[in-house]
Amino acid sequence: MLCTACQSDVPAESAFCPKCGQKLSAEAAMPAERIKQRAQEARGAASDVDQPLWHGSFSAKAMVEKWCLAGLITVIAIVVSVIFPLAIFLAIVVVVAIWLGLAAWLFYQRLSVEYELSSQRFIHRFGVFKRVTNRIEVIDIDDVQVVQGFVERMLQVGTIRILSSDTSDPVLVMPGIDRVNEIATLIDNTRRAERRKRGLHIEAV
Repeated sequence: MLCTACQSDVPAESAFCPKCGQKLSAEAAMPAERIKQRAQEARGAASDVDQPLWHGSFSAKAMVEKWCLAGLITVIAIVVSVIFPLAIFLAIVVVVAIWLGLAAWLFYQRLSVEYELSSQRFIHRFGVFKRVTNRIEVIDIDDVQVVQGFVERMLQVGTIRILSSDTSDPVLVMPGIDRVNEIATLIDNTRRAERRKRGLHIEAV
């Protein structure tokens, strides 16, 4: 080991330089092997930190087909009320009921479902008045599936199915996920990375 002041060769465990008296830092006085070991320990500790990766819920884009159907019914109701003026009140009631029902359903879905993905676990919260939280360790996830209809593929929204060995949620169905393929890939890559880190085979159950 070299002294930082006079560049003299100093014994590895010395706290002071025997030639110039310079105080050596704890790091400088430490053998190279010990420094390398500490660096590896620090990297290992950093890798064990549970890092947040994604937070999501039900997306309004998943209801586009229903919105379009409601729009079509609204147009038909307007035409009917023009042809049959006596039916205008009924048409208004039907249209308002449909749109309010869709809005209420979206509000309920957004309020009752919440997902969180971190580097070590997947958290699923559901319920409005009674909140239930389930946690799935990402190493317990066995497969990630994506289900999309024709319109959903155009809008990049769909349903994710997580198959795992978790007893509370062996098959977790997540409808209405925006950027569905991107999120499914993120979940799959996260579980693969965690399994590699822990020395487990990727397809092990």
